[in-house]
Amino acid sequence: MLEIVPLGGVGEFGMNMLALTWGETTIVVDAGVMFPDTDLLGVDLIVPDLTYLQQKGRVAALVLTHGHEDHIGGVPYVLPLVDGPIYATPLTLAFLEHKLAEHDIDIADRLHPVRPRDRVVVGPFEIEFIRVTHSMPDCVALAIHTPAGVVVHTGDFKIDQTPIDGQHFDVHRFAELGTAGVLALFADSTNIDRRGFTGSEVEVVEAFEEIFTSATGRLIVAAFSSSIYRMQILVNLAAQFERKVAFIGRGMERNSEIAQRLGYLRVPGGVQIRDSEVGSYPAEDVLCLCTGSQGEPMSALSRIAIDDHRHVKVGPGDTVVLSARSIPGNEKAIGRVINHIARRGADVIHEGIKHVHVSGHGSEEELKLMLSLVRPRFFVPVHGEYRQLSQHARIAERVFAGRDPKPEILLAENGDVLHIDAQGARIAGKAPVGRVLIDGTRTGEVGDEVLRDRRHLAEDGLVVSVVAINKQTGALEGVPEIITRGFVMEDSEALLADGVRVLSEVVEQASIEERTDQGLIKEKLRVELRRFLRKRSGRRPFVLPVIMEI
Repeated sequence: MLEIVPLGGVGEFGMNMLALTWGETTIVVDAGVMFPDTDLLGVDLIVPDLTYLQQKGRVAALVLTHGHEDHIGGVPYVLPLVDGPIYATPLTLAFLEHKLAEHDIDIADRLHPVRPRDRVVVGPFEIEFIRVTHSMPDCVALAIHTPAGVVVHTGDFKIDQTPIDGQHFDVHRFAELGTAGVLALFADSTNIDRRGFTGSEVEVVEAFEEIFTSATGRLIVAAFSSSIYRMQILVNLAAQFERKVAFIGRGMERNSEIAQRLGYLRVPGGVQIRDSEVGSYPAEDVLCLCTGSQGEPMSALSRIAIDDHRHVKVGPGDTVVLSARSIPGNEKAIGRVINHIARRGADVIHEGIKHVHVSGHGSEEELKLMLSLVRPRFFVPVHGEYRQLSQHARIAERVFAGRDPKPEILLAENGDVLHIDAQGARIAGKAPVGRVLIDGTRTGEVGDEVLRDRRHLAEDGLVVSVVAINKQTGALEGVPEIITRGFVMEDSEALLADGVRVLSEVVEQASIEERTDQGLIKEKLRVELRRFLRKRSGRRPFVLPVIMEI
């Protein structure tokens, strides 16, 4: 009997993970993370609860479909349970190697690069990799040949008929699998509520050509650091319009370097410059590609927006383009950054103004086409909130109307245990699933938000810093106050007096824009006070800054 359990990514966006078991052998497809909402103070990442895998024993192999964080970000946390190899395409492995190095994990001998149409055998499973197109290169779907039949997992995909790198979506192989007979299809549901087809990556070229033509000053484009195709389009246009290209921000620098090294990004000689060289060229001769399209407080674009970046300044005549969709929940942060850029006198262009972004996920017609090609016996929508999954199920009903026998549609959620055997497919129970909240030091791993906060408070106490700031001038009003609960230290009076001085210095050294922006100054105070307390006391109390605007 084949047992399949989604451990994340079903009924939610992000944290994609699927476990398949036959007999004693378990393999895991993808190991993603989710990023926290702003109300999860001190949490940097959310990963799936791995209790089910611990119960299963050792994982025989980890198979990755592509290199986005919601598919590989959780690998360092799953690895202790994986005995066997990790299979992925070269670009995905390169991104993963860097992530593992950050966690001081060295398993180079277990990383196995694969190419589309390759096959690998893990116990009773034979895993076939199939080329799909997405918003980054080197993405694959999986056809997992099991003793019960073939399971197709699409990964993230759209059907881009004019791919920038010439690597086309392998329609033929999906059709062959469909003709031979597919047991179950697990398909991406992200954009099921968008009608028609998702645009090709090349569709943004026209809008960017207009921008390059009309931009009189410096051009700054913010995008996801994994958007290698977008980088290639912009590098090509920069060469055409005789602009130098600088990659700004840690993620952008690292990923552009990896992509160039592996041949996925081609930058003509003499076009690329370092971030430190930006200031030495006339503004109209420079294109800066940077991180921060989601308004992240410490990203390159956020620092540029408040004039806090060492090498890149923005001012009147400059153009800033946000070439990414806003992830739900980030609208406030993005709006804040746009306001700061507007204050500097620069022009801001985003998806609502010009066609500067296309999605990497297939819309309704592409998802229908996938269903028509594969024609599975059982269909399970994945990758999306419940409304996307149920809509995908409704669309599938229409696609399969009149077919006999009609494919069976199973609406599963995280933790649902799917059993597939000669009798059919059914949800046979519930596996333990949930979330583990990770803070940056990897010490705060607890499956429940409240439990995590209580443990944090119980072990290290609470430190509340109260800072009064003049709403108009941004000046510090009076002396900051630090209130502690459950935070006991020798010589605590001297420690807290020094803490007050740290708070004052942070406010005084911040720009007026930062001081009058509650979100920014609060984050800055939290980070600096946490750092100070950890350095001086060795403890990590829960730091809660309170800003009083006067």
